[in-house]
Amino acid sequence: MRVRVRSDDPAEAEFAVFVRARTPALQRTAFLLTGDRHLAEDLVQDALARTHRALRRLADEGHFEAYTRTAMYHLHIRRWRRSRFAESLPGELTDLAHPDSDHAGRTDLRISLHRALAQLTRRQRAVLVLRFFEDRTEAETAQLLSCSVGTVKSQTSKALARLRTIAPELLPAAETKGVAR
Repeated sequence: MRVRVRSDDPAEAEFAVFVRARTPALQRTAFLLTGDRHLAEDLVQDALARTHRALRRLADEGHFEAYTRTAMYHLHIRRWRRSRFAESLPGELTDLAHPDSDHAGRTDLRISLHRALAQLTRRQRAVLVLRFFEDRTEAETAQLLSCSVGTVKSQTSKALARLRTIAPELLPAAETKGVAR
């Protein structure tokens, strides 16, 4: 993403540095939420645009990340609420972090994870991404998704139960990484 900076505005310069440094991580999270690289890029771009519009309200650079991620989760849930139709996750499965380090064993696991996440609702997927890929607490997840902690707990439970049913091959990897919390 190309960011143009007005040379006389330090907030703009800080934001441009943030965008260049954090866009890859934001895109990885967005890919986990959407399951499609192009949708993920759109989601990140929309969230960054919202962050840029709120630039004057954000006190320092540390708030850029939190605001952008919150915007990303809210936009993702809002799109789900608007669509209300059975969803499929088109697109290719790529490793955005290390596209050149593709190993056969990990590829099978990523494909299984992608297919399993595609069968969850958007809210369940968002909860799992926040809780286990972003390592957020239940309270943080609830705040980011604008719901109660009880909703986070129930959605996590339902999503994990569904994953155990539809993708049992993920269980050994999940248990070794501490997913069965």
